[in-house]
Amino acid sequence: MADLSAPGRLDARLIGPGASNGERVLCYGAAFAGVALSVAVAVAHGRLSALAILVIAAVALDLYGGAVVNATATAKRWWHRPGRTARHHLTFVVCHVQPFLLALVVPGFGWAAAGASYAVVVVSAAVVLTVPTRLRRPAAFATAVLALTAVTALTAVPAELSWFLPVLLIKLLLAHLLFEKE
Repeated sequence: MADLSAPGRLDARLIGPGASNGERVLCYGAAFAGVALSVAVAVAHGRLSALAILVIAAVALDLYGGAVVNATATAKRWWHRPGRTARHHLTFVVCHVQPFLLALVVPGFGWAAAGASYAVVVVSAAVVLTVPTRLRRPAAFATAVLALTAVTALTAVPAELSWFLPVLLIKLLLAHLLFEKE
């Protein structure tokens, strides 16, 4: 029977229908720990506005929580259920415009870093989704490490956002796009 309570509906929306207690603890725990760490790092640098810290907190909540959520069996069943196609998965990746939100409010995280981050994630996802299924896992890892190296070597990213691209790549390429049958 479906949990129709507000927390049950929230879990179904954020994790997937039928999330276990262990999955809930891990997902929400990672989300809030990621917010705490990201905000602490941002505040420690002492140069960001309240708006920038608020945006960093919101992005961290989504990315840290989403990285764990997308790795759960519940989310895998939900996002990779029958009828879901590569187009659905690529659309999910394309909707992650957080690099541009950060570029709007965080000094030092410019449009070049935002554009490069967004482009490597979308191109990497397209590559992963076009290779044969048996090659998706190594393709996801290959594109993730190459994307991370390219963006960090070629763009300036402020220290308070050093976590951003690795966590984005883990969430989308390594957790969301990869599906293992139970």
